[in-house]
Amino acid sequence: MFTLLISLIIIFSALLVVLILVQNPKGGGISGEFSSSGATQMFGVQKTGDLVEQLTWGFSIAILVLVLVTNFTLSGTKETSTSVNVEKAATKTVPVAPAPVAPKQ
Repeated sequence: MFTLLISLIIIFSALLVVLILVQNPKGGGISGEFSSSGATQMFGVQKTGDLVEQLTWGFSIAILVLVLVTNFTLSGTKETSTSVNVEKAATKTVPVAPAPVAPKQ
């Protein structure tokens, strides 16, 4: 289950990156550094529909939900120690050293 959730998060993240690069730049940012035609050809088309924006919001919300589900999935599991050394350290008692005595004058 955990592997499936992580795989979906990775796939949705890659698709989200592609969708963000395809979107129409609103001005400013890194696209202002390039010429307007070069930035449009390199990072996406001039006019994108509402579908791309809706898909961007959908993938970002899906990633958020999957991360929260992954967090609740992990918090529901109980940690068990399988190491022999951890079990021995948990049961071993540590002797307490006696308090130092001040020397008599």
